[in-house]
Amino acid sequence: MKENTYYATGRRKEAVARVWLTPGTGKIEVNGKPLLEYFKRETLKMLVEQPLEVTDTLGKYDIYAKIHGGGLSGQAGALRLGISRSLVKVNEDLRQKLRQGGFLTRDPRVVERKKYGQQKLAKASSSRSGNKKI
Repeated sequence: MKENTYYATGRRKEAVARVWLTPGTGKIEVNGKPLLEYFKRETLKMLVEQPLEVTDTLGKYDIYAKIHGGGLSGQAGALRLGISRSLVKVNEDLRQKLRQGGFLTRDPRVVERKKYGQQKLAKASSSRSGNKKI
């Protein structure tokens, strides 16, 4: 892209967001769609814009993102991390504000796998769990 474009990757659960940040008017585009058209819930929009609000950069940068994998909530979290990391590349002085808000920490929680012989990831079948009716 352009010379003053900053790139970062964000991850959350199974979602991966590739984020490009350029000086501009505050337009956020996700997979070719405007932010509210892609993330239809207002809460997800707020989650994505948090790092921009904390650093007072809302409306100063155009953000273009490619996201794949996971669900909408995980994708919003991945985009938030990607935006935070690219803001730090723009201005290292923003690191402290973003760190205090917890925006630079990658959330390591992922869905636990389902075990064989069990109904769900940790739920045993009722005949083995000792919950027999008398």
